[in-house]
Amino acid sequence: MAPILFYGIPSGCSFGSIVALEWLGKPYRLCRIDMMSDMIGSDAYRRINPVAETPAFMTENGAVISESMAILNHIAARGIDKGLGFAQGSPEFDRLNQMLAFLNTSLFGGFAPLWYALEHGLEGAEKQALRAYGSAILTKVHAQLEAMIGDRDWLLGDRRSLADAYFIGIARWTIYHDVIDRRDYPALQRLLEKLESDPAVQFAHAVERGEAPVGSGGFKGEISLEEALGVLKSAALIRKGELYPHSTKDLD
Repeated sequence: MAPILFYGIPSGCSFGSIVALEWLGKPYRLCRIDMMSDMIGSDAYRRINPVAETPAFMTENGAVISESMAILNHIAARGIDKGLGFAQGSPEFDRLNQMLAFLNTSLFGGFAPLWYALEHGLEGAEKQALRAYGSAILTKVHAQLEAMIGDRDWLLGDRRSLADAYFIGIARWTIYHDVIDRRDYPALQRLLEKLESDPAVQFAHAVERGEAPVGSGGFKGEISLEEALGVLKSAALIRKGELYPHSTKDLD
């Protein structure tokens, strides 16, 4: 069975995991999750991820991984030969996880007040206060990232890594929320422009728009949430010895 990535729309942070899977180039499927109807209006997705957040990732044997950092580290371990990840215990492994943690806590966290104001329909002084708070955090974080990158080509050096994939999925929110003039950060802007021209990033944008793009060869198509729940159930029965693998639908 090909792994399944459950990605959220609109503008989910799962964007980076789609890019990562495209860079990996191994078979996978996608399951589109509307972050309003599938998460708030239904309990079906909670059978995949009890906290009802995306992304989530179902592995080949039906195990489910949630949280971007865990999913990206899982993908990285499968892509060490491509430079997407590094051997555990190596200095490169530590640097990748350090960068992913910074992006997850500082960059992602800076957008939290902006998302809260938007999703709760706040107006007036409350909205202005949250936007001011988020903008202040993001200004500081962008300055820190600018200093980290310096004259490097990618976040970690001269080769792209999954930190870059995660970065583009979050950094694009500056446009969505109309905060930060990225021209004030030339190194970051250079990296963003390079990433936006990457075929995997363009593929992820097309997926979010609901198009049917042709990827690098690993993408095996979309699967509905109902179908994915059937796969999850079958995988559980196989692990319990109540169902033979050849009796399930082939999803490779």
